[in-house]
Amino acid sequence: MSYDDRVRDRYEEIVLARRVRVLVFVVGIAALVGVFYYALISVGFFAANIPDYVPNFLNALRDFFPFLAPSFPFIDPSGFLDYWAFIQERNLIWGGIGGDTPLLGEAGITLAMGFAGTVMGFPLALLFGILGSGRVTPFPFNFVFRGIMSSIRAIPALVWGLIYIPLGGIGPVTATLAIATDTVGNLGRLFTDELEEIEDGPIEAMETTGANKPQTITFGMLSQVTTPFIAWTLYIFEINVRIAVSLGIIGGGGLGNVLSVQQGLFAFTNMMATILVILVLIISVEIFSQRIRSALREGDEAQGIVALLMGFPQRMAEAALK
Repeated sequence: MSYDDRVRDRYEEIVLARRVRVLVFVVGIAALVGVFYYALISVGFFAANIPDYVPNFLNALRDFFPFLAPSFPFIDPSGFLDYWAFIQERNLIWGGIGGDTPLLGEAGITLAMGFAGTVMGFPLALLFGILGSGRVTPFPFNFVFRGIMSSIRAIPALVWGLIYIPLGGIGPVTATLAIATDTVGNLGRLFTDELEEIEDGPIEAMETTGANKPQTITFGMLSQVTTPFIAWTLYIFEINVRIAVSLGIIGGGGLGNVLSVQQGLFAFTNMMATILVILVLIISVEIFSQRIRSALREGDEAQGIVALLMGFPQRMAEAALK
């Protein structure tokens, strides 16, 4: 075969490969469009008659943002008073001494659920995290504890809240138990992964001194991960406060419950006031947590307020699925 024939064959192979790639791409796009269309049909998207409800949506937006004015300067400061009136009426930020609402109001209930759930779940998370490490429990027995944590993580906190309803009813108690259970799976796995990355030197030093297994674990292993464990616990606390809001929507109490009630009443101005309080609470907790974590861990920079605000919707959506 001459040189020209080899070049021609190679050229034909390249052209054929490109045509195959184009064909695969076209078939893939067609399949994607078909699946997307089927998904819209399944959710009843075309039967929803969305264009007919656009005027209602625009009216709702005016209720959501009562401070917007139709003429210049397009801002009516008195509209903010509607938010503030509802915040005071429902004790969203602070309650009162001797009343049924805690001192920090509904926001305090949400914060308390996240904090109490984190503290309640921490001991089991620490235990399972240690026993799930291959450095502590030999294979395959460590996978028993890893499997327990994986099973807990596979069930979202919202489902745990529904499971605990026969035990604690619908309220903050059930939500706290759900958060605590979720903490065991999420925080325990982070502890296990952290233990797998520790140095062997301190462990070997402890073993050469004749230390027993508990002493080796305490002083040879846990001493290396104290700071990361604190940082991960604070991180999970952030997530748990967001989960507390989500659990409140299904009756768990706090700000989420207020938001759910106002949504049922179609009180969109009150809903927006509650959302603003949720935003302030979540951002405050995240700033507090990130500042401490950045001080504990070198190279872990705290995000600014703008970055936290931009990522707030995504973090809330992720928390609802945890």
